[in-house]
Amino acid sequence: MTTLYHNANVLVRTDNRWSLLKNAYLGVGDETIRWLSQDAPKEEYDRKKDLYGKLVIPGLYNCHTHAAMVLLRGVGSDLPLDKWLFNCVVPIEDKLGEAEILAGTQLALMEMISGGTISFSDMYFEPHVTARAVAEAGMKANLNRPVQAFDPAEAPEENRRIKEALKLYDDFHGCAHGRVLIDFSIHAEYTCNPAVVRYFSSLCNERNGNMHIHLSETLKEHEECKSKYGKTPARWFADLGAFDSSAFAAHCVMLEEDDVRILRQKGVSVAHCPSSNLKLGSGIAPIERYIDAGLNVTVGTDGAASNNNLNMFEEMHLAAITHNGYLRDATVMKAETVLDMATLNGAKLQRRENCGELKVGNKADFIVIDTDKPHLIPCLDVPALIVYSAQASDVVMTVCDGKVLYENGEYLTLDRERVMFDVNKTLTKLYG
Repeated sequence: MTTLYHNANVLVRTDNRWSLLKNAYLGVGDETIRWLSQDAPKEEYDRKKDLYGKLVIPGLYNCHTHAAMVLLRGVGSDLPLDKWLFNCVVPIEDKLGEAEILAGTQLALMEMISGGTISFSDMYFEPHVTARAVAEAGMKANLNRPVQAFDPAEAPEENRRIKEALKLYDDFHGCAHGRVLIDFSIHAEYTCNPAVVRYFSSLCNERNGNMHIHLSETLKEHEECKSKYGKTPARWFADLGAFDSSAFAAHCVMLEEDDVRILRQKGVSVAHCPSSNLKLGSGIAPIERYIDAGLNVTVGTDGAASNNNLNMFEEMHLAAITHNGYLRDATVMKAETVLDMATLNGAKLQRRENCGELKVGNKADFIVIDTDKPHLIPCLDVPALIVYSAQASDVVMTVCDGKVLYENGEYLTLDRERVMFDVNKTLTKLYG
């Protein structure tokens, strides 16, 4: 079925800048944008939809999260990362099976879809469950089975997580018409040994894979790696081959100058997670330096246990104002830069071609914002309005590959009542 959206104000790229195409026609068919102009198309469409008074922008990319951790929302609040993770989070995660992961994932998908996120990069266990849930919900996602190895004597060939990661890749990479992509993942330097990292990185590189890691999230992690190996986590990963095909690193709060050079030379993208880093007291990643150095910087929420939501509008807002305030310079992070991070740069990190901006031939991935709200009037600068004023609750439609997933409070690909029943059952099991 083809659909023509009309009377739409559409945010597009013109000469590498964001600009508004007013009262436009947006034609969609075969998962792609067929027409985008202020002139009406000659082609007939099966369905027409009036978007008068609405703003259409590209769908958002959440480039680092742990979706099913919505089940742990509020766990371990007001603790530093190491105590939060090992004393509070891990004991609850030990109770999670496939049914619980599915319930949590579907709850997360509901939150993301209704808030304008069309694709996310996830790092969690039982990812085959997530893959099926994403395929059914109609979203896009880059998934992985994170590899860990706590026994320094463990032979890489015997690591069960590596076997699970390879099976996941073979079973699901490119499924759901390419909406589900499988990445590789090493959880972090402090949860793995060098032999396993080297071995798994070689397997990733043989497949031209995309490696997803946590990197230099805290000063403790960063300095302990230097004490243990005589090198920073970035240098440690690079020397073991983890960056040799394609890679992206979450957090990067404590990178040193040489680390930035390594990431630039290897083409490693950065997933900036301001809410999580601030809430856990990890610090503020110097994103302005990374952008100036030419790194591809994106935005992520991290998991809801350390955020405590999956709201990309909130994340964009913080990504803009935090650095300007800390550096006492209102020109450091511009709204257009942050919007790039949440759209185009996210698509690049996920290695998704023809995505991230609205133009003919690209995938029809977009969200519709109701601008008839007191806090969105007047609309004088659209990128600024999105980054500084808009809320996730302002999203009234989410479209991925041309399919409407959410419209005016209704989930069209998820059974809300069933999801909430399963979630409540899971919460009773976890917390009594």
